[in-house]
Amino acid sequence: MDTAFYTTQLIPALNRGLVMSIKLIIPSGLIGLMLGIVIGTLRTFGHTTVRKAANTYAAVFRGTPLVVQLFLLYFGLPNIGIYLDAYTAAVVGFILCSGAYHSEYIRGSLLSIKKGQFLAAQSMGFSTFKTMCNIIVPQAVRRALPGCGNEIIYLIKYSSLAYIITCIELTGEGKIIATRTFRFTEVFLVLGFYYLVLVTMASLGLQKLEKRLTIPGFGKA
Repeated sequence: MDTAFYTTQLIPALNRGLVMSIKLIIPSGLIGLMLGIVIGTLRTFGHTTVRKAANTYAAVFRGTPLVVQLFLLYFGLPNIGIYLDAYTAAVVGFILCSGAYHSEYIRGSLLSIKKGQFLAAQSMGFSTFKTMCNIIVPQAVRRALPGCGNEIIYLIKYSSLAYIITCIELTGEGKIIATRTFRFTEVFLVLGFYYLVLVTMASLGLQKLEKRLTIPGFGKA
């Protein structure tokens, strides 16, 4: 076994790519979730025009490949005078795509909240905005957390697409080493292990978050 290859080339390169992947995943996951909450709420309770616009956004970003979206952001926008560096284009693409999927989970959860709660809050003098922020949306987010957590897991994996627009993250570093050394099997086995660790850590963190936000008897028969 050629340990020098792993210690001097592969592991340092993948660790460098791991840092960039984390820089992509964390802001994309957090902002994408917040965007999904806003869009999901607008899709459920917005006025007709706003609802149609939010539904169109969700349909476009859920219905087109992420690769196409990244290409348009990085290679297409310069044609209209908008220039994004590779990292920014990747993060924006991940946020928009992730937000569209999160909005569907949030929309489903909002529809599961009984209308009686909304009416009861208004009868107590709550405005529509306060009712949504303090009563309806917090419940919906709790119910949507498993689905939204699943989307975050997907985000970790499809962050590997960033390298196609020259944002060299974990997969990009692995591809460079594999192409240079022709040791594709070893490189991608180790690369897969890195992603497995990331996903496992995220899954455990999300499970702890679900338990922390659990309200006894909430959402159970």
